[in-house]
Amino acid sequence: MAEKKNPFRVEREGHIAWLVLDRPEKRNAMGISFYDGLAEHFAAFDEDSEVRVVVIRAEGKSFTTGTDLGELGSMYNQMDAGTREKMRLMILKAQGGMNQIEKCRKPVIAAVHSHCLGGGVDLLSACDIRIATADAVFGVREVKVAFIADVGTLQRLPHIIGHGWFRELALTGRDFGAEEALKMGFITRICPDREALIAEARRLAEEIAACSPLAVQGTKDVLLYSRDKGIYPGLEYVAQKNAAAIPSEDMIEAAMAFMEKRAPVFKGK
Repeated sequence: MAEKKNPFRVEREGHIAWLVLDRPEKRNAMGISFYDGLAEHFAAFDEDSEVRVVVIRAEGKSFTTGTDLGELGSMYNQMDAGTREKMRLMILKAQGGMNQIEKCRKPVIAAVHSHCLGGGVDLLSACDIRIATADAVFGVREVKVAFIADVGTLQRLPHIIGHGWFRELALTGRDFGAEEALKMGFITRICPDREALIAEARRLAEEIAACSPLAVQGTKDVLLYSRDKGIYPGLEYVAQKNAAAIPSEDMIEAAMAFMEKRAPVFKGK
């Protein structure tokens, strides 16, 4: 079956955008158009002031089985000097799709069920929060299919779980389950089934969406800046950001709500 031009579906619930991986007939394998669609959707979420949180979930038997190896294999059969350069540019483009998740100012929650392999781990590593069903299986499998993980896992996952765990997983290519993922800090919650998974993802998203969008987005920005630049540059950066933003309308609303003993209603201003 030919790959859909855009293997996604978007659903909206208030300030929450759900990006649904919607290629169940291929277990949501990631083809070339997957990365194009990923970049487009997250650029749109970033620009949409009504979106405060994004949740990624999937249809079908698996969250994703990773790279579409059939599509990749057809490219290998046509390799020459020209197509090798084309491959390099294609990898950079795929990286750009994953990068857009991390660059999106809105927090991103991944809600994973069943298999999340190869490129799926790259995707999760670019998200802010990861939760999974008890039957979830993860794997940085690239070494088992004779190539190097190239769209973000090697760069991001060590910052999430530490180099000790990560090097074992990346160099053996072995699978690991939800309990082990929780132990190493890759995921933060285990849900008994998909229904509970979606409910928990919604609850987390609603909790984040109820906070000040300025503060939430600023926090994500400072976290990434500090990770990449270091502690002291990060401290200087957050001092500059707060000096530029305080007081905001949201901060005044928070103070008024506290005095009036009610829940604040933030507008992102």
